[in-house]
Amino acid sequence: MEKFRDPSCSPQERAEDLTDRLTVEEQAAQLIYDAPAIERLGIPAYNWWNEGLHGAARAGTATMFPQAIAMAAMFDQKAVHKMGEIVSTEARAKYNGFSKHGDRDIYKGLSIWSPNINIFRDPRWGRGQETYGEDPFLTAELGKAFVRGLQGDETYLRTAACAKHFAVHSGPEATRHGFDAQADAHDLEDTYLPAFKALVEEGVEIVMGAYNRVNGECACASDFLQSKLREWKFDGHFVSDYGALDDVHNNHKVTANALETTALSLKSGCDLNAGRTYDNLMDALKAGMVTKEEIRSACIKVMRTRIRLGMLDEKTAFDEIPYSVVSCQKHKDKALEYARKSMVLLKNNGILPIVSEKYSTIGVIGPVANNRQVLEGNYCGTPDRYITFLEGIQNAFAGRVLYAEGCHLYKDRVSGLARENDRLAEAETVAEESDLVILCVGLTADIEGEEGDAGNEFASGDKIDLRLPAPQRLLAERVMSKGKPVIIVTAAGSAINTECDADAILHAWYPGQSGGRALADILFGAVSPSGKLPVTFYKDAALLPDFEDYSMKNRTYRYTRDNILYPFGYGLTYSRTVCRDLRITGESATVMIENTGDTETDDVVQLYIKSDSESAGPYPKLCGFCRVNLKPGESETVAISIPQSAFETVDSSGTRAVRGTNFTLYAGTCQPDPLSEQLTGTRCISASMIYQ
Repeated sequence: MEKFRDPSCSPQERAEDLTDRLTVEEQAAQLIYDAPAIERLGIPAYNWWNEGLHGAARAGTATMFPQAIAMAAMFDQKAVHKMGEIVSTEARAKYNGFSKHGDRDIYKGLSIWSPNINIFRDPRWGRGQETYGEDPFLTAELGKAFVRGLQGDETYLRTAACAKHFAVHSGPEATRHGFDAQADAHDLEDTYLPAFKALVEEGVEIVMGAYNRVNGECACASDFLQSKLREWKFDGHFVSDYGALDDVHNNHKVTANALETTALSLKSGCDLNAGRTYDNLMDALKAGMVTKEEIRSACIKVMRTRIRLGMLDEKTAFDEIPYSVVSCQKHKDKALEYARKSMVLLKNNGILPIVSEKYSTIGVIGPVANNRQVLEGNYCGTPDRYITFLEGIQNAFAGRVLYAEGCHLYKDRVSGLARENDRLAEAETVAEESDLVILCVGLTADIEGEEGDAGNEFASGDKIDLRLPAPQRLLAERVMSKGKPVIIVTAAGSAINTECDADAILHAWYPGQSGGRALADILFGAVSPSGKLPVTFYKDAALLPDFEDYSMKNRTYRYTRDNILYPFGYGLTYSRTVCRDLRITGESATVMIENTGDTETDDVVQLYIKSDSESAGPYPKLCGFCRVNLKPGESETVAISIPQSAFETVDSSGTRAVRGTNFTLYAGTCQPDPLSEQLTGTRCISASMIYQ
């Protein structure tokens, strides 16, 4: 029996055996993302590119979960892990079904190019919605959970997860193909690299490089970044972002042509090319610019992944996953649950939850109210059913629901032949005729997203400021002027400043296929909101550092207290919870949380730590969290482990070590900062500890 077909051999041994049965030309062909079949060995063709950020994506029907940034707002590793399990199970089912019909096209494989664990350092970045927010610890914890969910813990990988985009990548989108992200040694080790290190140590199978340069080196051909992967003992394969190798010569001008780029990238450690640059591999070999052993080494790594997936074995348990699991009711129930738990209540003067009996007519107004796209975010599949915000409210309210679109998302008119503001009068009329207005405003992935995907002609998917688009600002002004109670629902993958004095503001993110039902459940009190902000909401983009400045100074909750509208970790519920009795025992902390209100609710216990070391950041940093559910009057004592990294600081040379002796640990349902305390009416408790 050929060793590469022998499951008793290690994946490394099998990959070496298989690779050595290939000609060098066949090996080179396997290093391009749409790898051809090796018919003489019975190896089918394989397209490496698949997506699964918040559902099996771009290949037809699948369960659509809330966008990644919304999942982060849950502060819940178990939920993210479960989503990963469901995504990978549905991806397997699709792969099984499609392969039987000989369909091995793009987006139909088992290598899932997710999660995106870049740090959402600036709220203007359009792709921030794909991330788990601005905090390295939260990003690492949720990223690890998603990887475990995608890959599973069996002999074979259920799917292969991918940590992207390595590294120092978070905008601007318009210039990403030639941009050089400059980050000093401190910020690299303190902010930009920790989540990647955590996922590599968790066993992530794939790492994807970024489009940009990092301190002069192209991210997909970087000796520095590859040295980090070796240091962390990365045991998978490295893939370029799509077309990123073309940027090396066309935009970064690091090499003179595609041939030089091919040699540089392969030698630097880029095993798989998403794109066509590696079509030049054989020419590079003939020119003496790469060696046969370098091609062989890369081929072994990608073949090892296919073997770990069980793709070359006669039968695995995963081959039995039936297509019937795709978008099944059990999976859709989880999408609804997570949408409920992810929405963040930013403001409430007591109007929420809505007491239906008080109102005979509710007006639902706004360009995202009956918009399916606002449920999706980017990198999504297609659910078998959407429930828009309007539909959810209509289903939940027994009285009259009036609806007006109000305006276009960002254009000055809805109908091309109409005059500007052609839907405004209808919105004003609906507001006047209603007892209560629910104003649904925000963005979609059309105007906030990735360069090349978004239709935002102003900034290639990035935002130019933190305000709503101008037509929506005018709409809000006119609706607010009617003197009716107004609840604002914002939908976006990032920070939004609505700039008006509404009675309540609920941030819904891009909440997935059941977003409308989840919204109605919160508005009408079937469930209490419980999401927390995984990013800081700022007041004014003009007061932020320059978008192209990758220094963390004056960015995120760890390094600024200025210009804050709503802080990281903030979110209200319909009840009131109190943290008491913080105790520190060894490597964990216990804290009792009690629901002193009259409504059942989830809430999130958050731990923050501050060192007395001079090299520590200016403010406490997140070091643990735990989501709990409490009935009225119920209390629970939770134990939260404190990782070793919580005690470490990073000096100016980028060296991480425990330097302080005295630490303060804070516990609460928000940050230990004055604004959070003011907005929530609660204070964190604290305890001193000595590190030994």
